[in-house]
Amino acid sequence: MNTTFESQVKQVSYPAETIFSLLCDFNNFADVMQNERIKNWQSTSDTCRFTIEGVGELGLRIVEREPFSTLKYTADGKTPFNFYLWVQIKEAALNDSYIKLTIKADMNPMLKMVASQPIQKFLDMLADTIARHQFVR
Repeated sequence: MNTTFESQVKQVSYPAETIFSLLCDFNNFADVMQNERIKNWQSTSDTCRFTIEGVGELGLRIVEREPFSTLKYTADGKTPFNFYLWVQIKEAALNDSYIKLTIKADMNPMLKMVASQPIQKFLDMLADTIARHQFVR
């Protein structure tokens, strides 16, 4: 069963290119992912693995990069369900961009019932963290 989770649209006070450059390499992502619930961060430029407190271990792999507008990630390694995570970036003006995160997951009804709230919380936390991040100019 396909399930979609979406973050709110968040304003980021940086150019789309700056945001994209950070998010298209997981080695840069470690700073963004600093959160009291995220532990054991490991990364290469295309993959990462970490533990979310209360959820478990998660791995991501970049599968698509559309410069300055879209990044697409998928599950990497053992996960209880397959999913894709999209980051959409839209530049409205110089130093005024907007991001939206979307997860499309293939989950059975029981898993959806148990995992929906933690997945939505993770997505919202990630969108907020990216929006508040102090990017290097």
